[in-house]
Amino acid sequence: MVSQEHVAAARARSAGRAPGTVMVALVAGVLAASLGQTIVLAVLPEFARGLDASTTEVTWVLTAFMLSSAVATPIAGRLGDLVGYRRVLVGCLCCFTVGSLVCALAGGSLGVLIGGRALQGVAGGVFPLAFGIARTAVPPARLPGVIALLSAMFGIGGAAGMVVAGPLVDVLGTSWLFWGTLVLGGAALAAVPALPAVRPSRGGRLDLGGAVLLSGALVCLLLAISQGRPWGWGSAAVVGLFAGGAVLLAAFGVLESRIGDPLVDLRLMGRRGQATTNLATFVVAMAMFGAITLVPRFVQTPAGAGYGFGSSPSEAGLLMLPMALVMLVASPAAARLGHRRGGRAPLVAGAVCAAASLAVLAAAHGHLVNFYLVGLLIGAGYGLAFAAMGILIVQDAPVRQTGVATGINTIVRTTAAAVGAQLAAVLLEARTPPDGPAPDESGYTLGFTVFAVLGVAAVAAGALVPGRSDGQAGA
Repeated sequence: MVSQEHVAAARARSAGRAPGTVMVALVAGVLAASLGQTIVLAVLPEFARGLDASTTEVTWVLTAFMLSSAVATPIAGRLGDLVGYRRVLVGCLCCFTVGSLVCALAGGSLGVLIGGRALQGVAGGVFPLAFGIARTAVPPARLPGVIALLSAMFGIGGAAGMVVAGPLVDVLGTSWLFWGTLVLGGAALAAVPALPAVRPSRGGRLDLGGAVLLSGALVCLLLAISQGRPWGWGSAAVVGLFAGGAVLLAAFGVLESRIGDPLVDLRLMGRRGQATTNLATFVVAMAMFGAITLVPRFVQTPAGAGYGFGSSPSEAGLLMLPMALVMLVASPAAARLGHRRGGRAPLVAGAVCAAASLAVLAAAHGHLVNFYLVGLLIGAGYGLAFAAMGILIVQDAPVRQTGVATGINTIVRTTAAAVGAQLAAVLLEARTPPDGPAPDESGYTLGFTVFAVLGVAAVAAGALVPGRSDGQAGA
């Protein structure tokens, strides 16, 4: 475990390093993980054509990353707390880089591509590790700003992945997506020496039983969510996966409450600051990823359908650029607002912006310029909200449990993203005529309305978060 003495020593060792170098190293790792998750999302049809695969089959290119990330995140976070964050970070980035190489060389093999994506997904563990390193190495006065940027990178990287994917595929082909992530992973590894190593104190072990139960539960639940449409929501496989996930999750809870050194401290997760922030995280992430699933599909719909603009994948991706840039600007604003008013203020402000922007899209989506303008407001909203979430979780968690607390928050984000994307697809499917090539426009209106309502729910959830954490920097 990481003690206060080791934190002080790490800060002393990092004092001679340029703060910007440490920041660049952390951002590179987090960007690799977040961009890797969404970089295939907007171009899945290109993979289907190139591999001669069905939509259901090619969806595994996304699902494999998501499942691997969900399993790796809590284990990496806990291992970082036990054996040192930098050491585990190197392992996660190596898996991501090797996975990128496997994907780039997959050729026409869907199975090899899926295997490479599963390796890439181990990078999900980078999130809690980066937060842990920041908590132990960054001076307290600068910590909120660093945490805000790292937390916002979840959304920034996700949007950036959709921005770069279309042009890369249009010009160079799908394999270049992974040559790009290979370079990014290599750059992140090259930056690792800039990070201080924290020697963990004696004591503690990895709860293997808890790791197996939680991993099994997450795989069951996320697999059911991601495959619900192609397999059928009422099918025996999907119902069985949901039931199995619930049983494993219950068994995990029982085990964690009875052992002395659990993978996840349920008492920590039950604290008001943790529980309410994770609730707000789920709703905000669900609304965001639902919305960014709808927008590219809407603008790529041929105008002959009565709506849409017939945009290319590249044009649809570039539509996300203003949102990503504003999110980058919003993260330091969240840190400043959080410093003056507490972390709840930027979270609620961000949720209000997100709800308002989606309500505008529900009412007025007939002109392409509306999507660019609303994208600015969406970027501000989600940039503020995601940055605030990281600050709130880290400030409320004891130093020695930073990895596991931020790991759970990352799992909440990943799960919510999967739920939001599936909800968007279900809403469109419900409004698609049996013989029609595209959903009715009312499906998009309904979708934007539903996610705007979720934005309002996020405002309510954010209001439940304590104004200022009572656990800041606790031991």
